[in-house]
Amino acid sequence: MRVVGLHRDVLVVTSRVWQTTCTIVRNGEECFVVDSPVFPDELEVLPAVLEHASFPFTGLLATHGDWDHLLGRLAFPTASLGVAETTAARLASEPGVAAREMRAFDDEHYLDRPTPLSLGQVQALPVPGHCEIGDDEIELHPADGHTADGMAGWVGWARVLVCGDYLSPVEIPMISAGGSRDAYLATLRRLEPLVDAAAYVVPGHGEVLEGARAAAILREDVNYLAKLPDAELPMARRSPAQRAIHAENVERVRGGS
Repeated sequence: MRVVGLHRDVLVVTSRVWQTTCTIVRNGEECFVVDSPVFPDELEVLPAVLEHASFPFTGLLATHGDWDHLLGRLAFPTASLGVAETTAARLASEPGVAAREMRAFDDEHYLDRPTPLSLGQVQALPVPGHCEIGDDEIELHPADGHTADGMAGWVGWARVLVCGDYLSPVEIPMISAGGSRDAYLATLRRLEPLVDAAAYVVPGHGEVLEGARAAAILREDVNYLAKLPDAELPMARRSPAQRAIHAENVERVRGGS
């Protein structure tokens, strides 16, 4: 697990698997943990990371309902979880799915966890909208297309965009079940002015990006999606894993997603 500071009020933790990111945002005497690392030992030390940095924990946020972004409750078992209304609806319609997918991952990787995943109290947040923190707020913007749900967070005083599973330097756009190319493109267009204003962009998977590099990835992703099913993969994202994602994208677009 890697921890980097982007601003006196923003830390980013990156998991050893899938480069999954977890962003920690502080303002005054409040602090939100956005998304989560994945491995049990990473989650175990997360409270100590906050304590060492003097970030007073307040609650959890998740950019969307994929299981690997929902594990914050394993580190903070009494915390409430704030999500977009679309994500709250998804989680309500898929009871137990995140826990089962985590168990399948753990079985594959021979992992033991001290407790099962329980999402506890889920708070549905209006999106577009905002989440108050200290004497400021995190702006919440719709971010669907990768999945049918989701939100991005703009931390304006730090000029940091936390965008969930978009603008990844290691993963091409992934149109999951429930997602769609048109919705994905609409999200990228909504994010573009925020990317232009950002000092840093935190993708759901991959290293933190400076604004100019994130803007270049956004252009590549728009070009890729617009040309599906006949698109070529971006030059830096042509691994076998990305070619497999591309094949699934082609099937979904040809099927009408």
